[in-house]
Amino acid sequence: MIPRLTRFPENPLIAPEQVRPSLEGWEVVCTFNPGAVLWRDEVRLLVRVAERPRSERPEEVTAPVLDLSSDPPRLTTLRVRRDDPELEEMDPRWFRYRGQTYLTTISHLRLARSHEGRRFVVEDTPALAPQVWYEGFGAEDPRITELEGRYLVTYTAVSKHGIATALATTEDFATFTRRGLILPPENRDVAVFPGRINGRYACHHRPFPRHIGAASMWIAYSPDLVHWGGHDLLMLPRPGAWDGGRIGGGAVPIRTDRGWLCIYHGADESNRYALGAVLCDLEQPACVLARSDEPFLVPEAPYETEGFFDNVVFTCGAVLRGDTVSIYYGAADKYVCGAEASLSEVLDSLTSAAS
Repeated sequence: MIPRLTRFPENPLIAPEQVRPSLEGWEVVCTFNPGAVLWRDEVRLLVRVAERPRSERPEEVTAPVLDLSSDPPRLTTLRVRRDDPELEEMDPRWFRYRGQTYLTTISHLRLARSHEGRRFVVEDTPALAPQVWYEGFGAEDPRITELEGRYLVTYTAVSKHGIATALATTEDFATFTRRGLILPPENRDVAVFPGRINGRYACHHRPFPRHIGAASMWIAYSPDLVHWGGHDLLMLPRPGAWDGGRIGGGAVPIRTDRGWLCIYHGADESNRYALGAVLCDLEQPACVLARSDEPFLVPEAPYETEGFFDNVVFTCGAVLRGDTVSIYYGAADKYVCGAEASLSEVLDSLTSAAS
């Protein structure tokens, strides 16, 4: 049984044209993959905002880069002619030049607020913008965990040295304290559990093997949220299934009386991204109890099938109110969208790992 999931009629909730660029002469290309949390009486999102310098020159490609030699660091633009023999154009999202990979946009995190969780007010300036070397190519895909009186933000930190995971903390979403890298390249999709388990913190993470192995979900533990170890393989992609190409953590795990519920993403062999769920034991979160045989959210709406990267639904955040789970997700790597389902229906839809 697939749970009934209702897309918000207001979708897309946030679109690029609604968001002001952080710099004059730049443009916002994508607004997507928000972390989500309940803050007092409102839903707060940290939205990934991808932007780039405007270019009126079709003969060139550009890449925004953080100049760390200035004080403070500032965003600059690399411009390369398309006929340059050292340019290798690969993808709308990136290119290689003189042996180095560059992104065509750079991302920061922007705060958005809503009382009912559907109509959001987006701040005019970044909440967390690239400032340090490990964010040289951007800060992406945040997850927000409320834990012990503060909020943890794990996010993908991208630089010329690779794709890593960084941690920041905040108490008010007005100021953020960087805690540095917690997992080295190449690792992403990190979500910290909202509570200690047997005295330790826990997180989901997703290493990306280059030669041997599949892009799978892992779990790790920490005494202090900075030093992580005890790594264990949680689950693998399932060849031929909706999550047969790669999988990774999505929203922060939700504690239920049946176990830890994690809404995760899976991509099939054709790179279609969909959402399902996994249930893990409360005391032994590396133990999978049940999992979605079929996804409950697949790209179907026009804003999910066509965008910056087509056929993608990808979540970094969900909030629980009573029995209703509101899932906030990136659609086609371009928009912020939302959908809701009954928590009990999601749990009932999962198939026992032993079956």
